Amino acid sequence: MDPQWCSPSPAMWRARRAVIGLLSVVVLLAVGLPLGFGAGAVPAVIGVAIVLTLSAGALLLVWRRYRTWGYAEREEDLLVRRGVMIKRLTVVPYGRMQFVDVTAGPVDRIFGLSTVQLHTAAAATDAKIPGLDAAEAGRLRDYLAALGEAKASGL
Repeated sequence: MDPQWCSPSPAMWRARRAVIGLLSVVVLLAVGLPLGFGAGAVPAVIGVAIVLTLSAGALLLVWRRYRTWGYAEREEDLLVRRGVMIKRLTVVPYGRMQFVDVTAGPVDRIFGLSTVQLHTAAAATDAKIPGLDAAEAGRLRDYLAALGEAKASGL
């Protein structure tokens, strides 16, 4: 039976778009105004076109990254997938989890998002689930912590 995959919140995509849009406006002003006043209209238009092209490329990359994140809760473990060019699938057995961390940066808090980070004894484990609604992140943290404790006690 295939696992049921859960995706990040659509608010994650909105947050990333807002950050790229804000940075694009700042760079447009920093490039366009000096070029427009100092070098003339043609260099300013070329500079603005370059900034807009780079912004569109950044949006495309962020969109593709957003679509690849996902997680699935199974009976004995948690699956986390990610990656645009290099696809990665991390399997974290519940009994191996040491603790579950929930973080939210300033932009994430504005959009009501959190990131769930799973920590195991293996240093190479990179099980991170970004872009979850704060309530879903709290639910997942509590659920995973309870499962991890129950499975670890059986070892």
